[in-house]
Amino acid sequence: MISKIVIVGNGEVAEAGAGIIDAADFVIRFNDCRSYGAGGSRTDAVAVCNTGRPAKAMLGSREWRAHPGVVSAREIWSVRDPDKFAAIRAPLAVSHPDLDDFCDDYTEAFGAFCSEAGKKHVVIDRSIHEAVDASLSAFVPGDYVVPSSGMIVIAEVLSKFPDAEVILAGFGHAGWEWHPFAAERQLVDSYAAVGRLKRLGEKTLVSSSYGA
Repeated sequence: MISKIVIVGNGEVAEAGAGIIDAADFVIRFNDCRSYGAGGSRTDAVAVCNTGRPAKAMLGSREWRAHPGVVSAREIWSVRDPDKFAAIRAPLAVSHPDLDDFCDDYTEAFGAFCSEAGKKHVVIDRSIHEAVDASLSAFVPGDYVVPSSGMIVIAEVLSKFPDAEVILAGFGHAGWEWHPFAAERQLVDSYAAVGRLKRLGEKTLVSSSYGA
């Protein structure tokens, strides 16, 4: 039974946080597992951006495939539903023509990697993405392209494990300009206020990648 889950972002983790993270029942990290080490080593799932440049870079990297966090993970979570991103390709080409490869889909390639490596491949359903969009609307997010991977994973965990204790570490809610980070912080704070999750002390995450 999974009773304690820690979702570890790519920001700095508070001192003494590693022990708390490694003592959890299930630990989720992101993409290249930058939190690995100072943020503990236990890694049960790696949530990946399965579209665009981040996906292409990971799949083409021997270093990523050999990273101890990726190797030890039992599951790879693709955070972007292929049908959802296929649907936003055309409007995005008009609104953000510079993001011409943003919706390029590598979901099947991650599935193949999981098959070869003996891992479970989880594709987060578009309903989670759309529920996050709806929840963010209450906090006036302004124009944005998509929620961050971190926000999608938080929503997936709260939906899939409603009775678990959920802890966030390494979340600073800052980075790529087309993620609605200010609204995401408010949404996460609203979840914390009603006890759906809690935060481990952290410093600000700064990432310029559109896959963060």
